[in-house]
Amino acid sequence: MAETLEPSLVPELLVADLDQSIEFWCNLCGFDVAYSRPEERFAYITLGSAHLMLEQAGVGRNWISGPLERPLGRGVNLQITVPDSEALAQVLGRAGVELFMQPETKWYGVGEEEVGVHQFLVQDPDGYLARFQSSLGRRPTAP
Repeated sequence: MAETLEPSLVPELLVADLDQSIEFWCNLCGFDVAYSRPEERFAYITLGSAHLMLEQAGVGRNWISGPLERPLGRGVNLQITVPDSEALAQVLGRAGVELFMQPETKWYGVGEEEVGVHQFLVQDPDGYLARFQSSLGRRPTAP
């Protein structure tokens, strides 16, 4: 793994088919496999400072707290910052991936400022919800 700051939080997504998940996360969304354990059907993937672990259900040690019902990860969306979310949305569209929420520009209040993002949401093959966003910078809050 490259010499980078280790994140304090790394979600581990239990998936039905590791190869299908790597196709989505790496080949379409731009993540790289930092390392894998093929015999355990496990991959640690990164995109800049965004880190995820993918583990195929039914292989190795799975920590399952309840029934796995699709879509997985209900109630959670993973915000992932990318350099160009518009370009990524187009890549996914060309691959036939349906977006959960179409691209939008949104400004969020943060104290005395607003933070702007261009964002969209997409579900991975197991239904985990990813919100890819690119920064539009900051501006003073409108009076």
